[in-house]
Amino acid sequence: MSLPTIGIPCCRWKLESGHFYHLVGEKYIAAVVGAGGLPLLIPALGAIHSEHILAQVDGLLFTGSQSNIEPHHYGSPTLPDDFNDAERDATTLPLMRAAIAAGIPVLGLCRGAQEMNVAFGGTLHQQIQTLPNMLDHREPEGDIAKMYGPAHEITLNPDGLLRQLYGQDRAWVNSLHQQGVNQLATGLISEATAPDGLIEAFRVADAPAFNLAVQWHPEWQFQDNPLSIAIFNAFGAACLAHHQQRTQG
Repeated sequence: MSLPTIGIPCCRWKLESGHFYHLVGEKYIAAVVGAGGLPLLIPALGAIHSEHILAQVDGLLFTGSQSNIEPHHYGSPTLPDDFNDAERDATTLPLMRAAIAAGIPVLGLCRGAQEMNVAFGGTLHQQIQTLPNMLDHREPEGDIAKMYGPAHEITLNPDGLLRQLYGQDRAWVNSLHQQGVNQLATGLISEATAPDGLIEAFRVADAPAFNLAVQWHPEWQFQDNPLSIAIFNAFGAACLAHHQQRTQG
């Protein structure tokens, strides 16, 4: 049986050599393979190839990144020392909207979740840690195991898709971000919240296919985490179903 093709949009970074590279972290590639898919890396070339890309893929994984979405996309000013990736924005924001409209399964992780909210007209907090009564959602100092360790609990919407997939009301997740949902876009619904009320998971309510956005990093050692397994199994199954429909007519 052939595998579903799952596209992963790249980040565009200038390395110390002065050259630009289009990059995807290996942990995301491994998670796509674990979900039963064949990863296809999509360069950050803007929206000009969106139609062709959508004709070739059975799902899209929008990854986390060290970069942030340029704040003009949601009506906020650029902060000092903000690290943005305009080429990724130009690729992912229209691709996200087009994929969901076309019924292609979508999974957004961390920055990818923020892209889903912004793509549909939502806004972001740029520095959650500076807001009153909010947790510091940034990663702790230490080695990579500590950075990706459980950081806080989330409460799952009892009527939500994520609750249905996972089968439990609460879960512990990692936290490696300082931006997050401020105003959730019209047409999106919350799937889980942090103890401070921050929306940690959501989806497009009336989309024709599977879609989910989560603010944490389920791709990190996904095979050892029941919630991550549930997310990637559901995403992989949706991509396989799309692949069978696409290839068998």
